Parts: sequence; C-alpha cells; structure tokens
Amino acid sequence: MDGAVAATPSPDPTSCTQEAVLVCTEAHLLREGRWSGQVHGRDVVVFHHQGGCYTMDRICHHAGGPLEDGDIEDIAGHACIVCPWHKIKITLATGESLYRAIDPATIKQRPPRTKWTSKGVKQRMHTAEVKDGNVYVTLSNNEQKVDSDYYYSEEYKKLVSASKRGTT
Repeated sequence: MDGAVAATPSPDPTSCTQEAVLVCTEAHLLREGRWSGQVHGRDVVVFHHQGGCYTMDRICHHAGGPLEDGDIEDIAGHACIVCPWHKIKITLATGESLYRAIDPATIKQRPPRTKWTSKGVKQRMHTAEVKDGNVYVTLSNNEQKVDSDYYYSEEYKKLVSASKRGTT
C-alpha cells in the first residue's frame, strides 16, 4: 500500500513512551516528497529532501498554518519549509524559525543590511526511520516545550471547542 496507514491515537499525545508507527511506504515518500497525518493523536508531516527524512509537527508554530502545503527553500544554507500562510521559515533539520534581522551596524544606511537570524527552536521535531521499504515515525520524547506544542494543549482544545459552540 502506498498511502498513509492509520495510527491508533494514544490517550496522551505528549507521552514520552510512544512507539514507532508505520506511516507510508518509502516509495510514496520518494514520489510525493512528503506525507502528513496523525501519529498517536499528533498531526505530523514527514519531508523527504535531498536524501534525508525530516519529521515535525504539521501545524506551524506561528499561526497554525498547514506546513505540508509549504515549499522547501534554501535559506542561508539551511533547508527550510516555508509556511504557506505567513511565509514563516522553519529549518527541516532543527525546527528553528528563521527571520531577517537588521544588522545594527548598518542601521543608518538606506537600506540597512539584513541577515538571517534564528528565533530558536519553535517547531516540535520527531524522528522518521526508513526500514524494509516503509517509513516509521516516532514522536519526540523531549519534554522541553516549543511553540508548536500549543496546538496540542488543553488551552487550545478548549478554544476550539468553544468556537465550535459559538461561545468564544
């Protein structure tokens, strides 16, 4: 089968004891360049880029955009997914969010020089492994909070529930 394999959600998607889940075939990932779906109740996306597999939360940390619809671009030597909603640049390797900062030494120049700068890790990264022609994803067990975790928080779930009832 070339498509996604449904994964059974666990009761706690932030648990540190997640097992690897078969998500697609290697042939599918090579052909499409990406796969997105749920693993243990968490929305993830797997990208294949220049021979590597990169896995992260599917929902952009900035404003909830669908990263699986973004383009991959080289930004200052880093392969980045560019969120289609607000053009946020996220490195595939680390989940760092990059932005163009004004070089303070050139502030009086017109225009001032800019340089790509990291805001730090904002996107939760996971692990993809290719084994026997299949792609398996294991969720991160890193307890350090990152911005994309918000979309799996109780606060966000309550907000979504209230908006569906029309009581925001």
